[in-house]
Amino acid sequence: MSGLDCDVLIVGAGPTGISLALIAAQYGASVIICEKEADVYPLPRAAHIDHEVMRIFQSVGAAEEIAATSRTTSHYDFLTADGEILLRFDGSDQIGPGGWPGANMIHQPSLERALRKRLPDTDRIELRTLWTFVGYEETGESVSAKFETPEGSRTVTAQFLAGTDGTRSPVRAAAGIELDDLQFDEPWLVIDTIVQDFERLPKVNLQICDPARPTTCVLMGEGRHRWEFMMLPGETPEQVLDDAFIAGLLEPWKVDGAVILERKAVYRFNARVAKSWKKGRVLLAGDAAHQTPPFAGQGLCAGARDAANLGWKLGMVASGKAPEETLDTYQIEREPHARATIEMAMMMGRTVCITDPAAAAERDRQMLAARAAGQSPDGRTNYPEIISGLIFEGGSGAGTYFPQFVSADGRTRLDDVLGAGAWLIGNCGSSDFPDLKTVNLKSEKLGSAKSDIQRWLARHHVEAVLIRPDRYVFGTGSPVALAEAWQNLLASKPAPKLQKASSRGP
Repeated sequence: MSGLDCDVLIVGAGPTGISLALIAAQYGASVIICEKEADVYPLPRAAHIDHEVMRIFQSVGAAEEIAATSRTTSHYDFLTADGEILLRFDGSDQIGPGGWPGANMIHQPSLERALRKRLPDTDRIELRTLWTFVGYEETGESVSAKFETPEGSRTVTAQFLAGTDGTRSPVRAAAGIELDDLQFDEPWLVIDTIVQDFERLPKVNLQICDPARPTTCVLMGEGRHRWEFMMLPGETPEQVLDDAFIAGLLEPWKVDGAVILERKAVYRFNARVAKSWKKGRVLLAGDAAHQTPPFAGQGLCAGARDAANLGWKLGMVASGKAPEETLDTYQIEREPHARATIEMAMMMGRTVCITDPAAAAERDRQMLAARAAGQSPDGRTNYPEIISGLIFEGGSGAGTYFPQFVSADGRTRLDDVLGAGAWLIGNCGSSDFPDLKTVNLKSEKLGSAKSDIQRWLARHHVEAVLIRPDRYVFGTGSPVALAEAWQNLLASKPAPKLQKASSRGP
């Protein structure tokens, strides 16, 4: 389209914005990212990413560097005030379906720098810092956004504008998009420390369900550790941010001399979801679209998942490889998952944030009894599959997450072998469908993943699977039917009922 500065304009260069840019560019879009700050925020914020998000970062070439500054832990415990286990999420250090450890405790500045290092890998992306978003105007086929910059007022015109500009999101405000408030609002003091002596700190992540002061204690990346303390009625931010007050909170942990205070901040933990994630040519992602309490560690994860879902669609639409209506599936596919993670975090938060001693005692009694009876909801969390959107109706497994199989020595991951794009895996020739990356099950390049994929196909009783660029299953069935459905979609022809998968395998 002539007269445009880029295909996709992104406001906000945090992890969601940079990931979205990298993925959209990978699939054919030209991108300009505008960020009001001069550089990466230098202090820790998010603490955790899961296996699926590490796989997303792998897709843009940043996972190994991020993993090098991350730590893993075996479990995440919810404890009573006297240390009894109410709830345990186990296996956090085991390899998850995404091909990486289930829980990766991060240092967000290091993660963001690793992502930004990938920007020079493509000439399709330009990052402009110290550009502050002012507003936008939308015409029929483009959107023009205004910015204040060190050189004065500037305008950028693009096919699409994506707001990845955080909780307060000026883009969301300019679009007039309202938030659905899920009624969770708790003030907490967050303390980040640099560790001098790891032997004196807990080795697992903890939620201390003490009605006298609910407390979180978690590992972080790059030699750091975090505590979060719920503020009690009558306490003020000025009071709890005082160093002497903080020292008193840390005293029971016996870490004097083991840690050095790096950051202290008061946050209100909220749960909100934007009522619309797309308005005309404006889209929202990350905290601009949804805000998650931190108890499930899914805030940054949700933004990365948005980028993975939206990025390939934006890229293919901008480059003329998919119809614009493809973008209408973004919220349809992502919102159920985002709401489920928020609901999980709220459940955890409401379990932790009980300050009435009698109510806490009853909570403890019920949860300890359930655990003793083997009825505690321990284990890994499960979130919704895609049940509506760009999936091929009728195929077992459509809308599920396709695993990244890893070799026994951990050195070879499936995505690195097969590369970017959509995959059609089954008994098909490599030249059968020239517009689709096809992989015959007999191919030697599959290595040890061959038997894993064969077992996956056998479990679903199908001969082939078509996997979308975000590694969710488009559909299963015969290679010809899958390829035709996918190619019809990309050719702007009516795809066969791209609505809901009516049949699922085990």
